[in-house]
Amino acid sequence: MALPTENKDVVLFDGVCGLCNRSVKFLIRKERKPELLFSPLQSEYGKTLLKKHNITTDSIVYIHNKKAYTKSGAALRLCLHLKGLWPFMIVFLIVPYFIRDFVYDYIAKNRITWFGSVDYCEVMTNEVRDRFLE
Repeated sequence: MALPTENKDVVLFDGVCGLCNRSVKFLIRKERKPELLFSPLQSEYGKTLLKKHNITTDSIVYIHNKKAYTKSGAALRLCLHLKGLWPFMIVFLIVPYFIRDFVYDYIAKNRITWFGSVDYCEVMTNEVRDRFLE
């Protein structure tokens, strides 16, 4: 199945997680160029991409050049899209993934307790709304 955004960078996120929603807002605010597209994992589009890449997760997924990255790998690669010193975070890819993902998993395990959940749709500009796939 060819997806209309096949050549675009897509971020899949947990649509009910407070931390995930704040992270998406952060990405939008700090992006060098508005080029990332976003979709909740729970959406039909998100489910389609997860299935296409054979991923089962409630974690962030970053799809770049038709390759899917999850957890710390996704978060670090997304820093390359940001202004300021954030792109230098990519150096942490030299840390073995099992160490990075251990830290990531600890935060993910506690994210709802620490940051809450969301069950509302925030009012956003048309420009930002157009970057959300579903």
